[in-house]
Amino acid sequence: MVETTSDSPGLSPQNSRSNGSKTNGSLWSRLKSIFGTNGDASLRESLGDVIEQHEGGAKEFSPSERSMLIRLLNFGNVRVEDVMVPRADIVSVDETITIVELLKTFATAGHSRLPVYRETLDDPTGLVHIKDLMNWIASQGSAKKQRSATAKPKTAKPAVRAREIDLGRVNLDLPLTDANVSRPVLFVPPSMSAGDLLVKMQTSRTHMAVVVDEYGGTDGLVSIEDLVEEIVGEIEDEHDAEEGPMIEPQGNDVYIADARAPVEELDALLDTQLVVDEREEDADTLGGLVFSMAGRIPVRGELIRHESGVEFEILDADARRIRKLKVYLKPISPAADATE
Repeated sequence: MVETTSDSPGLSPQNSRSNGSKTNGSLWSRLKSIFGTNGDASLRESLGDVIEQHEGGAKEFSPSERSMLIRLLNFGNVRVEDVMVPRADIVSVDETITIVELLKTFATAGHSRLPVYRETLDDPTGLVHIKDLMNWIASQGSAKKQRSATAKPKTAKPAVRAREIDLGRVNLDLPLTDANVSRPVLFVPPSMSAGDLLVKMQTSRTHMAVVVDEYGGTDGLVSIEDLVEEIVGEIEDEHDAEEGPMIEPQGNDVYIADARAPVEELDALLDTQLVVDEREEDADTLGGLVFSMAGRIPVRGELIRHESGVEFEILDADARRIRKLKVYLKPISPAADATE
């Protein structure tokens, strides 16, 4: 758990005195006034307000430091359900998968860890790490290299025995269960604090957790990277594909949107308030909003109209989820025209 202390840069009273500033409007003075008052706002909210409003010099906080501090203060309010990968987006493997198929899955998924399940994703049995799999392949295909007796004089110092990897000796058709490379996985509820999960992952040395609902079914997946990103911002590595904007204008008040795009992002773009119904309050994404309006997964080509007049056309969807939408600020369906 990350804690803020009086030793943090820019918050030390000694640092405040050392620069000779005794201005009542200094950041340290404002922070001291917060600790000495019992207003309606919480300490966390008050600290956040001070950091956001303060315009100090370069010796205090840079914009990136200020942004990170704000995210750190907000981290205490984050729950597992806020950061988890939803069930529909989980890349997982059955425990009976062969080694060769598992290698293919790792190659296409771009992840170093994959959850393992028995028959369905609602019965997860562990996780498999690409490093463990590579170590198993190396151990199966390794052989001691024989050194010729005449290669060196008998008085020469014995060379370290080299190891060769003969992939021909590795049974790539072996099921994952027989390779015995799976590791245990954490199971956590969606309401768990993200900070508590981070501590649990650190102490258990496990970087992945399966989020389970009240019935024991799999609800989502959380990695330690998901939690850290809530504090430091987006982390991308060499294998992350560069993604374009989730909402792209097409002209004439028409937009193409990823169904995973936040509703607030479209609201800000269109100057609307799409989440107005109680049944829609839990809809964080455009796909979730359209699902709640239709009461089902709409089919490709279907038009769903919002009461604000915004209309959604389903461009891509399957039996489980909506993938891509076309958003019309002005309705185009006959039903919409008839109501105008």
